[in-house]
Amino acid sequence: MKTVKIAAVGFALGLGAFMAAPTWAAEYTAVMPTDIKWNDAPSIGPGVKTAVIDGDPKSPGSFVMRLKVPPKTKIGVHTHPADENVTILSGTLYFAAGDKFDTKTAKAFGPGSYFSIGKEKPMFAYTTGKEAVLQLNGNGPWGLTYLNPADDPTKKK
Repeated sequence: MKTVKIAAVGFALGLGAFMAAPTWAAEYTAVMPTDIKWNDAPSIGPGVKTAVIDGDPKSPGSFVMRLKVPPKTKIGVHTHPADENVTILSGTLYFAAGDKFDTKTAKAFGPGSYFSIGKEKPMFAYTTGKEAVLQLNGNGPWGLTYLNPADDPTKKK
């Protein structure tokens, strides 16, 4: 019996010599939390921060960015010129599609939740008592247009 076990182990080790070692991608993008550079996003709302993780949302092509939405933030009804895919990383974002801001239609999206909405579809969002951090990805150029210009926080005094 001992001979069979030794032979089996030797055979398995011998096969390993003929198998190729794992090949890793020559280049990839890696972003650690300490690498993230947060910037003000006044067009989304007071205190909102954004960070580009990959790509350039203002240019054609894929991008990934994150948003920190402070407590009690209201993002009025708006559209984007590109499809938007959103994953909630922390907190709760209340979101709904529609051309009227109506909290009764919004659904609570907590950590790990995901939603996707097509380009030019009206939507709105808000937070309540806690900050929400979300990750957006899509294909640019990305932007934000409020249906009612009075909802644009950059136009408020």
